[in-house]
Amino acid sequence: MDLDIDEASAAFRDEAREWLAAHVRSLPSMDTADGFAAHREWEAELAEARWSVVSWPREYHGRDASMLQWLLFEEEYYASGAPGRVSQNGIFMLAPTLFAHGTPEQRDRILPAMATGEQVWAQAWSEPEAGSDIAALRSTAVRTGGGWLLSGQKTWSSRAAFADRAFGLFRTDPEAQRHHGLTYFMADLRAEGVTVRPIPQLDGEPGFAEIFFDDVFVPDADVIGEAGQGWRVAMTTANNERGLSLRSPGRFLAAAGRLVDLWRENGESPSTRDRVADAWIGARAYQLYTFGTVSRLQDGGELGPESSVNKLFWSHLDVELHETALDVLGPAAETDRAWVDGYLFSLAGPIYGGTDQIQRNTIAERLLKLPREARR
Repeated sequence: MDLDIDEASAAFRDEAREWLAAHVRSLPSMDTADGFAAHREWEAELAEARWSVVSWPREYHGRDASMLQWLLFEEEYYASGAPGRVSQNGIFMLAPTLFAHGTPEQRDRILPAMATGEQVWAQAWSEPEAGSDIAALRSTAVRTGGGWLLSGQKTWSSRAAFADRAFGLFRTDPEAQRHHGLTYFMADLRAEGVTVRPIPQLDGEPGFAEIFFDDVFVPDADVIGEAGQGWRVAMTTANNERGLSLRSPGRFLAAAGRLVDLWRENGESPSTRDRVADAWIGARAYQLYTFGTVSRLQDGGELGPESSVNKLFWSHLDVELHETALDVLGPAAETDRAWVDGYLFSLAGPIYGGTDQIQRNTIAERLLKLPREARR
């Protein structure tokens, strides 16, 4: 693990801190039409200053920044209180998949509009009968002239209520075994045959949606990787979601810092002291673990099943950190919208990106090499 911050990276960090201090502002919820539009404008502003996707090549609005510099930017981004990234599904999940498996034409066509917020992407993974068990999906794609016809239903699709496009797996060979015969598609959510049905959350805002595909045409140019090899391609997406990009350490470092301040402001109660310290240590441990991951990737390694360990750690760290904040606040927590909203969102962490049970199976079978449980 390399913990040294070189001079160029320190200068990069300072530039990011200065720009964010001058430009960060509060935005409405991205789960409303007006808030979504405001967040799209924020993405365009980031892209214009080349802060949207700092690790990407310059031709795609990036800065060719190193992974260490990306981590430093993420820390500054969260520390500044900057808005959530409405483009996160695209830039943190689909983009790494395109860099690994996409064609030059796909990258040239998709990535610039993704970086500027012109095209916002939704996930099209879960189905009513296939949540974390993606291989059990039933949505299909049938060959037709020049492309495919997609049919089926996707649910709990993040950002789909207002997004432009979606990415996900469809079964192209119904006779193949579970993890075979799947193909990875990109689809236009405004195409003929697509129906998007928003799903209201507890606050009434549609953070998710159901997507119905009724013989929706998708050209061959929007298939990522080879037909029938979608599972292998999808693992790139899943490993990035669980292991590095979707929940960067900056998010937890900023939250842990706010928790420490909150504890001090509320009398430094001995009853919560150890839990506050544990949350801060957990955030710092996650940061150091990620530095180790970056060092390994820079040496030619890849994200693999160990990302499931990472996902289990950060999802439970998030819950415990917010539970501690609510206990520090005591009865006053009922009126603290920021911490309550953060707590409610943290409860989804052990579910999205693969449930705890799926992650533990992956760890047992693929890392610890334990025998698979006999299936009935």
